[in-house]
Amino acid sequence: MPNIRSSADLRNNYNEISTFCHDYAEPVFITKNGKGDLAVMSIEAYEQLISRFELYGLIHEGLEDIQAGNTQPLDEAMADIRRRRSHEV
Repeated sequence: MPNIRSSADLRNNYNEISTFCHDYAEPVFITKNGKGDLAVMSIEAYEQLISRFELYGLIHEGLEDIQAGNTQPLDEAMADIRRRRSHEV
């Protein structure tokens, strides 16, 4: 169940809301004049969420590559990587 608090609660009980966000890694939804206004979360939860979005984007790119035929067998890919690494040294 979402944690919903008013903007006055955020102003008056910041430490309590901050502790909740850190302890439970969940957002707190802030209302203003009875309507949804903000979602507040810890930096750690935010960074994890952004990381997930980036990962989903990379997976989507990979699936598009597969559909477009932009793939090669694993043994060829590994040989290419080894060849590139030997040229870096």
